[in-house]
Amino acid sequence: QVQLVESGGGLVQAGGSLRLSCAASGLTFSRYGMGWFRQAPGKEREFVAAISRRGDSKYYADSVKGRFTISRANAKNTMDLQTNDLKPEDTAIYYCAATSAIIAEREQSYDYWGQGTQVTVSS
Repeated sequence: QVQLVESGGGLVQAGGSLRLSCAASGLTFSRYGMGWFRQAPGKEREFVAAISRRGDSKYYADSVKGRFTISRANAKNTMDLQTNDLKPEDTAIYYCAATSAIIAEREQSYDYWGQGTQVTVSS
C-alpha cells in the first residue's frame, strides 16, 4: 500500500519560512517523479513544484520561483519543499504526490497523493 505523508506545515508570519517534508512508503521511490501541489480555500488545486526521479530536473510554478526549493533524498524515501519569504497568498493545504512519469506538472499525471499539510501565512 502506497503512503505519502506530509509534515512541516504550520502558522508563520509573512516573510517567514517553513520546510515541508513528504515521507513515502510502499513504492520504489526512485522510480517516481515527485511533486508538490496546493489548494487554497475556494480555489482549485494548483501545481507548485516537481522533481525528477533522480532529482536532476526541477520545475516550479512562476508564483514560487526564487522562494521555494524542492529536493529529494532517494536513500531516505523523502522529498522536501523549502519555502522562504512566505506571503499570505501562499496559504493553502500543501499536498505531495508521486507520478510514474520522470517528472510532471499536470495534476492528472500523478498516481498517488498524500493527505496534505496546512500552511497558513499571516500578514
